[in-house]
Amino acid sequence: MAEPLIRFEGVHFRYNPDTEREWAALQDINVDIYPGEFVAVLGHNGSGKSTLAKHCNALLIPSSGRVLVNGLDTRDDAVVWQIRQTVGMVFQNPDNQLVATTVEEDVAFGPENLGIPTREIQARVDEALRAVGMEAYRLHAPHQLSGGQKQRVAIAGMIAMRPQCIVLDEPTAMLDPEGRREVMSTIHRLNETEKITIVHITHHMDEVINADRVIIMADGKIALQGTPKEVFSQVELLRSLHLDVPQVTALSHRLRGRGLNLPEGIITVEEMVECLCQ
Repeated sequence: MAEPLIRFEGVHFRYNPDTEREWAALQDINVDIYPGEFVAVLGHNGSGKSTLAKHCNALLIPSSGRVLVNGLDTRDDAVVWQIRQTVGMVFQNPDNQLVATTVEEDVAFGPENLGIPTREIQARVDEALRAVGMEAYRLHAPHQLSGGQKQRVAIAGMIAMRPQCIVLDEPTAMLDPEGRREVMSTIHRLNETEKITIVHITHHMDEVINADRVIIMADGKIALQGTPKEVFSQVELLRSLHLDVPQVTALSHRLRGRGLNLPEGIITVEEMVECLCQ
């Protein structure tokens, strides 16, 4: 099996250490994320999922334990720049990440700061805009775009840096349903066609159905992990963690409770229709 791209080894993290406001945000996290994987991280507010995300590219450093990115320790200041070129971050609010007056200038901003030659930057901008379906908007002002389009430009800016992994911290939280669909389609396409490793932090159950693996966070710990089918078959456990399940999963759970012979782990409408028709 391939070596993990990101490895958490016994990671603890505390905010405001040695003060009255000390808070353990992560507790004994041990998890590996492999090249090419699509990993979704779920949890209610305060569960530690965003803190976990920020450890993936050394925005936060463990209070104890260690995080390795391609074998590089995030605690080593000498390799932080290299780590951040390997793992890029996209945040909730795209307005906080857009810095230029046109879309193509914004996407070029990161590579320019790396000192990459102009011809190479142009190639990267073209490639990144094509990857997120925003080629037609290259000369538009970012502030005139919709929320979903802005987030796709922010993702393009990250792609232009050529990371092996993109960590997205609730990138659809501020978007309408159409914007969410645009962004999720883009993320899956990057994973499937560009083979970019994705770590997707979210609280939307329907956004994790097609992930390779789901990690459930609760009180700073990993409460559950597995494939979407394995995780969503644990309906009562998820509810005890104040998490919902996809609507079709909840429906199948209720129907099973009424005696209908349905398998556990139904997560799509198509699966439900097939089971009911049988």
